[in-house]
Amino acid sequence: MKKVIIYFSALMLLISCGKSERLLTSATGTIYECLVVMPDRPLSEESRAAIEQAGVLKATGSAYQEAVSTTWGLVKNTMAADMPCMPQMEPYFVLTQVPMGQFDSYLKPTRNILIFDINKEKYTTVKAKTARDQWSKPQAVYRIQAPDDESAVAFWLEHGEEVREWFVREELARQIRFYRANTNKKARTLLQQQGYDCLIPEDYMLLMDTAVNTNGENVNVLWCCNSKGPMRRDIIIYSTPYCSQEQFSQEAICTRRDAVLGRLVSAQVEGSHMGTEYKYFPPISRQVRALNDTIGGFYAVETRGLWKIIDGEAMGGPFVSLTRLDQVNGKVVTAETFLFASGQKKRNALRQAEAILYTLEMPNERQRK
Repeated sequence: MKKVIIYFSALMLLISCGKSERLLTSATGTIYECLVVMPDRPLSEESRAAIEQAGVLKATGSAYQEAVSTTWGLVKNTMAADMPCMPQMEPYFVLTQVPMGQFDSYLKPTRNILIFDINKEKYTTVKAKTARDQWSKPQAVYRIQAPDDESAVAFWLEHGEEVREWFVREELARQIRFYRANTNKKARTLLQQQGYDCLIPEDYMLLMDTAVNTNGENVNVLWCCNSKGPMRRDIIIYSTPYCSQEQFSQEAICTRRDAVLGRLVSAQVEGSHMGTEYKYFPPISRQVRALNDTIGGFYAVETRGLWKIIDGEAMGGPFVSLTRLDQVNGKVVTAETFLFASGQKKRNALRQAEAILYTLEMPNERQRK
């Protein structure tokens, strides 16, 4: 009787625990892969007209170029578009498409899922819902509910890039959670002495912590590098005195980048130095916010482009930087990552390094912790 009571108590404990926190299986698939659950039907005349008016005439993914003629082709046009400022074509996401009828228990643990639930019997208007860790962990699910294909197409034309960005930021946030466990304590301590913090991973070696003078400006520099394996990844954080809002323009950010990195990074040929590619693949900038508003909801300028060695070897690769304002010390702070991996795909490695930039915290943010 005692054994029965003990067993029953243990069972009730498991059930009560299950109500507060479900036991989820690990998500399947790799980073920047997405399962798209939707029909692949020919576009109606109404949808074709809307697409033509929006200027979406060709689907230009990383490995194809074809006319947008189906609902799936339209979604693929956005989700699998080429990432900007990359030395070779690589898509935002590698996609797999299945109809709703084939979305079974085997596929539900996929780490990223985009679902188009189109049913005129269930819905009268378009709605969008997001969920995390619904069938596995870590998992991101974006569900679009629509009564018909036409309304789903109209929603996608207006919000498709926002949906893609949501999945990108979910991947970046996962990477940040991974970094919190193992960081380079020495590099973080040196950075904290300046008032900042950044989750620089443990496998990044500290190369430099110094101040250099470029064009009359005193620049504080922290430089770390991961050169394990065939790919080299660098993180460099540098700050200069704040003078005006113009320092956040793309031109000013790239000029400052050329001055700092041109002074620090060279190649084997004497006189060679790092510069920015402007002619064929010019940099692009946009305003971004924190991945998690609880760490400050910061404002930053993201700049993407290609770097190259000037007056030296034919070397280059992609870079990404975030430029922020340190209001406490009156500084403009830029955190940048740049990669060198000749002949290799770089998307995943660049995104993983990019996540580090989003962990940069200003003095006022650190004080609130």
